Amino acid sequence: MLGKDLLGIEDLERPEIERILETAQRMTEIGTRDVKKVPTLRGRTVVNLFFEPSTRTQTSFEIAGKRLAADVVNFSTAGSSLSKKESILDTAKTLDAMDPDCVVVRHKVAGVPKRIADVLEAPVINAGDGAHEHPSQALLDMLTVFQQKDRLDGLTVAIIGDIAHSRVARSNIYGFGKMGAEVRIAGPPTMLPADVETLGVKAYCSLREVLDGADVVMALRIQRERLEGACFPSVREYAATFGLDRAKLRYAKDDAIVMHPGPVNRGVELSHDLADHRPSVILDQVRNGVALRMALLYLISGRPRTRAESPQE
Repeated sequence: MLGKDLLGIEDLERPEIERILETAQRMTEIGTRDVKKVPTLRGRTVVNLFFEPSTRTQTSFEIAGKRLAADVVNFSTAGSSLSKKESILDTAKTLDAMDPDCVVVRHKVAGVPKRIADVLEAPVINAGDGAHEHPSQALLDMLTVFQQKDRLDGLTVAIIGDIAHSRVARSNIYGFGKMGAEVRIAGPPTMLPADVETLGVKAYCSLREVLDGADVVMALRIQRERLEGACFPSVREYAATFGLDRAKLRYAKDDAIVMHPGPVNRGVELSHDLADHRPSVILDQVRNGVALRMALLYLISGRPRTRAESPQE
């Protein structure tokens, strides 16, 4: 993966996903140390190019780079030449001329990371583009499930909510499917993609049906900023029909875990109790986000190194 772009899970093969997860698992140990820093990417530069608000993704990429001793630059669009009407591609070329080793891109429009990658020498990691993909989120979700279940192959994963507008759902569908899991989706008909059959998943309009025998239950945030028109009558009705609480969770397996990419609309996608307590693994997802993104930066922006520079040192 050295020097290659990571634009989506759809582009990855199963051995590549396994390599990323194995590397991320090793990176988790660094986060348990008193001094959470290794010299693995010392002398290399990572640019976080975020055109869309983010808390978890941008912060975890920044922490990941710094734990690997990289120089991390967080690009602010507010004070940049973009405010002077410079094009995104010209901005990207300008940054590329400064010789970064990796550029992390997030944008509200699908395809922008790909366009930037086409003009950059440095490898690009897609940190979320519109309703297209969010590969690092899906990878950290798979890492979290593997830690809890010790496998991905053969599991039943239920993804519930605004599937049509969710880049997280699309990347997870690709990822869990490639790793041998059965993926089910559920939501209001207006929130299910028209091409749902081509994604290789089973679609349901009933929460009880999609939860039956599920090992993993993933609730998605309602993408209000992406919705055009009324996709459901009201938030209250959505919560009553597709909102998850402990009473509804009993239809899943007894040891099922509950996930959410965040931020959570409490009382809508998840009850307060379920968001804060087991079997919720939401904070595990956040914690694993740092380790997983450390793995991506190491695999993509690293260079051949001596043993003394390895991530275990």
